[in-house]
Amino acid sequence: MKEIVVISGKGGTGKTSLVASFAAMAKGAVFADCDVDAADLHLILSPDIQRRSEFRSGHEAVIRQADCIRCGACLDHCRFNAVKKNRHQAQEAEFSITPTPSRGMSVEGAVPAATTSFKEAEFSIDPLSCEGCGVCVWFCPAKAIDFPERACGEWFVSQTRFGPMVYARLDIAAENSGKLVTVVRKEARRIALETGRDLILVDGPPGIGCPAIASISGASLVVVVTEPTLSGEHDLDRVLSLTRHFGVQAAVCVNKWDLNPDLADRIERMALSFGGQVFERISYDRDLTAALINGKAVVEYSDGQAAQDIRKGWQTLCHIIA
Repeated sequence: MKEIVVISGKGGTGKTSLVASFAAMAKGAVFADCDVDAADLHLILSPDIQRRSEFRSGHEAVIRQADCIRCGACLDHCRFNAVKKNRHQAQEAEFSITPTPSRGMSVEGAVPAATTSFKEAEFSIDPLSCEGCGVCVWFCPAKAIDFPERACGEWFVSQTRFGPMVYARLDIAAENSGKLVTVVRKEARRIALETGRDLILVDGPPGIGCPAIASISGASLVVVVTEPTLSGEHDLDRVLSLTRHFGVQAAVCVNKWDLNPDLADRIERMALSFGGQVFERISYDRDLTAALINGKAVVEYSDGQAAQDIRKGWQTLCHIIA
């Protein structure tokens, strides 16, 4: 079984459009969208969801108000400002005796001084700020803080017009996206084995962080999509360093190469210096945008220059993984 992962140094380089076109040309493949923080391959492939599963990872703290003794220990020890103290605490009035010149010490000259009582405060934990470290749970003297597993998102098994696809949606501010990427890849492999398919096409995340590492580890080939810009060159350097570190074969594709041919040449020389291969260049073509608007891969939508480049690239790709 072969697994091709398409990634990029930054978002917006065109990797999802490339994967969608590969999906349209592939025969007997399973597709996976591992950009779980901002999955969008399903916008082109229009999947019919067959199964959805909750993704749980990490923990979050929850205060049981009935058992809380209002000591404030959780507030004192939280380094992430996740513990919130409600502002409706009561004010207790205490009288202090002040001296007067004519009568000496007298309660009639007492001045009320307000003091705040923590016993009337109520503490809660903001789930968006909680990092799940468990410090508040450890230091709570009343053991009034639960530490359940956190629900972080969902992952889906679906069917598209080109074949089965697995993708996911991570909740807002949720973490552990690398673990969710692993869940998506494992499910795609399971489907491939059960259905006798020998190719998995993965739309990977941008960057070089945990999600990218979880996407490329153990892959047969990584296709890195970049643009002929200085930022594209810089980000490509980081991505190729990552693939070389993990010993994964890489092929570089310069999208919109004709916007800056000289820089495109320099980027391809960089790819060769890292031991990578040069993938087919893709020309700037407005049909790519039009295809996205119509919810199609560009090879479905037109026979323009970009579509022709991607078809040639697919042939090259099949030759490389063979």
